[in-house]
Amino acid sequence: MRYRHYKGGIYELVCEATLESDHTPMIVYKAADGSVWTRPKEVFFEQVNLDGCMVARFAVVEAG
Repeated sequence: MRYRHYKGGIYELVCEATLESDHTPMIVYKAADGSVWTRPKEVFFEQVNLDGCMVARFAVVEAG
């Protein structure tokens, strides 16, 4: 599934993982340039304040 970051980048969700040290659920995602990133699942799906409005940090990009 593809997501748009609130700052504009498009990322592909690769998989969910578990952080070994404390079992935090993590999201593994890949940028268009091929770089791979991780972020706690809670943070990936949270709302952020953008110019006084709450928006999704990552929003699903509709297919088509």
